[in-house]
Amino acid sequence: MAAVSDVTLPTSGTADVGRRAQAPAPGPRPHWIDDWRPEDGEFWAATGEKVARRNLVFSVMSEHIGFSIWSLWSVFVLFLGPEYGFTPSQKFLLTTVPAAVGAAMRIPYTFAVSRFGGRNWTVFSTALLLVPVAIAAAVLEPGVSFGTLLAAAAVAGVGGGNFSSSMANIDAFYPQRLKGWALGLNAGGGNIGVAAVQLVGLAVLATAGNGQPRAILAIYLPLIVVSTLCAYLFMDNLSHATNEKRAMRDVCREGHTWIISFLYIGTFGSFIGFGFAFGQVLQVQFAETFDTPIKAAYLTFLGPLLGSLVRPVGGRLADRRSGSVVTFWNFVAMAAGATVVLVASLVESLPLFVVGFVALFVLSGLGNGSTYKMIPAIFAAKAARAVSRGASPADAEREARRRSRALIGVAGAIGAFGGVLVNLAFRQSFLAYGTGTAAYVAFVVFYVACVAVTWRVYVRGPETGELAGV
Repeated sequence: MAAVSDVTLPTSGTADVGRRAQAPAPGPRPHWIDDWRPEDGEFWAATGEKVARRNLVFSVMSEHIGFSIWSLWSVFVLFLGPEYGFTPSQKFLLTTVPAAVGAAMRIPYTFAVSRFGGRNWTVFSTALLLVPVAIAAAVLEPGVSFGTLLAAAAVAGVGGGNFSSSMANIDAFYPQRLKGWALGLNAGGGNIGVAAVQLVGLAVLATAGNGQPRAILAIYLPLIVVSTLCAYLFMDNLSHATNEKRAMRDVCREGHTWIISFLYIGTFGSFIGFGFAFGQVLQVQFAETFDTPIKAAYLTFLGPLLGSLVRPVGGRLADRRSGSVVTFWNFVAMAAGATVVLVASLVESLPLFVVGFVALFVLSGLGNGSTYKMIPAIFAAKAARAVSRGASPADAEREARRRSRALIGVAGAIGAFGGVLVNLAFRQSFLAYGTGTAAYVAFVVFYVACVAVTWRVYVRGPETGELAGV
């Protein structure tokens, strides 16, 4: 049976070739497109691809900055020296709280696209990033209470929501056969924001020292303004993506929603959790080596950078082969990588520890791309099966897209909450045992569970069923 990524649902309508090749028809309002047919090959080649690519570029820009603001406190904790008076466990909370808020914001952000339009929401959500920047600039100084910093860190969580709205928007622009690559590129470009803000933090530490954290905010302030203006001027809203009533209710009744979300905890939850915590883990577990913040900063950006760069590769592999197969083998490798980190922790080998952790970042990036590709593939397979039973191709395609966007929001939120669990696991392990070993054991067990679930549900289970090839 052909892989789902190769299945193209019949498109509706009997329009002639001239109509197929013309540019997307402008909507009754500026920046709205009423006629959008990405599965129509001639339409896509003539004009659709160009419009989709333009929206993808500026979506990546806005999402990238959103990730950077979301990750700000993974950098700021490196600036909180003895003069602030905070314990390592308190610093772990300063990275845990924005992760939790960002996870919660992802569901409403997903449906904001269908309510307000992708371009309109991108403009608003990008401009909103000015708020956590302004608050951090006002409170970040020695003598500030821990509660005040915790509240400021929580507000930075709004940056985490940008991912889901951006992914839901780009999903609507691209045809099924290109979704893995497009969603992977969009997400990967956004994920690099984690590494970017850590590189900015490193540059500030190296040039201005750990007494100038506001310098980071001064760099991001104009970037937020420019990104907001670009979204306002160059992005579009799609009219057909605005009618998704009860999508959340429907997709929450779908069993695959919870399975995919579980798997996404293993991939994206690992990526964002490790990204937020890695610098602190180095400083606590290898305190003698990383006795100054800048020494840890030299390493913290490497894993998020590599993990972000390979996310589109994971999507491309899933396009060419099968998302479930790529995800399965990726979890096998992640279990092995976590085992390497566990062994390195037991024998106190820093080189082995860094190698294992960087491998986990890379693998989580690959798995992010392949797991997200599975979302539209599942509903495309169900739609193709419905068409074979007599359903309208247009209705089946529309329903597949509606549910895909809803699941992107749910999985994105639950996956991001995995980052919270990672930080809590580290915090508890260091509090109880003075080392992260217990957390590494938990990661190994979880990845093995992901291997088993992926194999049973998507690789072995549906060989001849409606989900074959997902």
